[in-house]
Amino acid sequence: MTAAPAPLDDADLDTGLLIRRFEEHLLRLYADGHLAGTTHTCLGQEYVPVALAPLLTGDFVFSNHRGHGHYLAHCGDPEGLLAELLGREGGVCHGYGGSQHLRRDRFLSTGVQGESLPAAVGVGLHLNRTGQDAMVVAYIGDGTWGEGAVYEALNMAALWRVPLLVVVEHNRIAQSTPTTAQLAGTIAGRVTGFGITVSESESLDLTEVRAAAAPHVERVRATRTPHVLVQHTVRLGPHSKGDDTRPAGELDRLRRLDWLQRYAEAYPERFAAADARARQRVAEVSAEVLARPLARGAAA
Repeated sequence: MTAAPAPLDDADLDTGLLIRRFEEHLLRLYADGHLAGTTHTCLGQEYVPVALAPLLTGDFVFSNHRGHGHYLAHCGDPEGLLAELLGREGGVCHGYGGSQHLRRDRFLSTGVQGESLPAAVGVGLHLNRTGQDAMVVAYIGDGTWGEGAVYEALNMAALWRVPLLVVVEHNRIAQSTPTTAQLAGTIAGRVTGFGITVSESESLDLTEVRAAAAPHVERVRATRTPHVLVQHTVRLGPHSKGDDTRPAGELDRLRRLDWLQRYAEAYPERFAAADARARQRVAEVSAEVLARPLARGAAA
């Protein structure tokens, strides 16, 4: 038996549940024909950006194709995000970015694997040259380590000493390919080859993840040097809207690790109250956004 998760404050629990219910609702909207293209949810991984967001206030955040949770944790704004995904007025990118390509203030996401890291290194170099105290965080997955851009970026980050935190959400599967079938060696071994420090966490406890990450974030900020944080996590949902090829037994095992389910069992009353708030907010946001007209940049 694993220990019960540490209690969360209302803000963390509310944000984590907002992301979970938002993503679940998004899959239903997709099934009902309200979304064009595809969408990738972060079900099971919500606690990672929720844990990190308070440590990265005012910093640049680069996200990826599985970035809705990153956006909601770092930016809030479920109305603007859902409007963007549905191509409605008021979307964060006016209906042009869709699910994978979002930009708001210092938050950017891309659906191209590995694309964010070279850009993040460039932003980090600019911050150093202009004397700014901010840093850059880039979220990537374990599957992205098959991209050459990752290694070119790490090389430059080490040589140029840029304040870059790379957060690897290691869910052990790249689309439908297990990491063991596509990644030789280890991520940590590859990172240390560039002289970059690396830390790893297996925790599914939001409080523990934040506490473990905090000193690394502060060191990147203080020394203006890169660090790679490997967070082992669980992807509960499909790769995109419905293409999950994992066997039922494996999915059942992963669901038993669900950080929110563990929290619900440990603190049922607090969870139930927060869950009711999250469900109500998602329902209200969805109804309001669906009533909006299509954005000028969105296809009818």
